[in-house]
Amino acid sequence: MKQYKVILSDKVQKSIKNVSDDYLIKIHKELSLLSLNPRPPGYIKLVGSKNACRVRVGVYRIIYTIKDEILTVEVIKIDHRGNVYR
Repeated sequence: MKQYKVILSDKVQKSIKNVSDDYLIKIHKELSLLSLNPRPPGYIKLVGSKNACRVRVGVYRIIYTIKDEILTVEVIKIDHRGNVYR
């Protein structure tokens, strides 16, 4: 089974420092699951973007792109659902 490499940008790494510990654990778990299956049940392809997708983690959203040719998931943004699409 193929395993994808999950890449977090510096901006994303800084933004998740503000997340509570309860959600941080859930976000890390979801990121590890994305390495096994970047298109899990419940993922949605974002309208208006060429290849961006999102998954829900409680009140937080993980926005990412999938690069199948190099087996990479690049996380673009992790934020509260009210702020993530701005």
